Amino acid sequence: MSQSTARPAAAAGTFDIGGEFTVNRLGYGAMQLTGPGIWGEPSDPAEAVRVLRRAAELGVTLIDTADAYGPFVSEDLIAQALRPYPEDLVIATKGGLTRQGPGLWLPVGRPEYLRQCVEMSLRRLGVERIGLYQLHRVDPQVPLEDQVGVLDEMRREGKIAHIGLSEVSVAQIEAAQAVTGIATVQNLYNLTDRASQDVLDYCERHGLGFIPWFPLATGELARPGGVLAEAANEHGSSPARLALAWLLHRSPVALPIPGTSSTGHLEENLAAAQISLSDEEVDRLTALA
Repeated sequence: MSQSTARPAAAAGTFDIGGEFTVNRLGYGAMQLTGPGIWGEPSDPAEAVRVLRRAAELGVTLIDTADAYGPFVSEDLIAQALRPYPEDLVIATKGGLTRQGPGLWLPVGRPEYLRQCVEMSLRRLGVERIGLYQLHRVDPQVPLEDQVGVLDEMRREGKIAHIGLSEVSVAQIEAAQAVTGIATVQNLYNLTDRASQDVLDYCERHGLGFIPWFPLATGELARPGGVLAEAANEHGSSPARLALAWLLHRSPVALPIPGTSSTGHLEENLAAAQISLSDEEVDRLTALA
């Protein structure tokens, strides 16, 4: 059995986060391993553990989570399922969003709170250093340099390896980079929503990883008879899987993290790494939105 068959995520190619950690570009997002509204425990905790272990078996080396998922549930499940961690696995977590109930999220970026977030994630994940720690949202009530500054302090203390940002503009990335090195940016981006195109272009120019969240969105583009549906049929694929393949072909710095709570869906998603698209096909799909 070839490596691409046994570990399909490896077919996506690799990216070096912060010039230090080489990861397969098709990762896994652990947000959905929680209850409804990203709140509470999953309905099937055993399946959640199976999904995480299967992701690692299939070549996923980047797992994205956050303390707000559950809250705390996703990080706890990752530790339960995968410790001791594979040497090539990078766990990217986030802090700075507080939870008041299902579907409710409010940013808090006070330095003392962010320091607590990092310390608690270290405990829950059972690691001495977090490979990639991301500011989940910029708190408009706190200067950005203070929010990034405390993360830089913890990086220098050896508790964070690399720092990332989430849902930011190019101007905010540049402001953060004036304080410390930024390794990745995680913004909403998919086949139907390219509002962050300028951010992706910036990341590509400067060698930053770009983590598109909600990568599977296809919307009306997946309607029967449409360009996306026809292209998916040509590849023996689903529209969602083709949308993932498009992201991988769209930019060499794109690191999609499709999430699911099902091992079957996980395997289907990771098969997107094995879809080869021509430049013409990528251009046709790009022109859809």
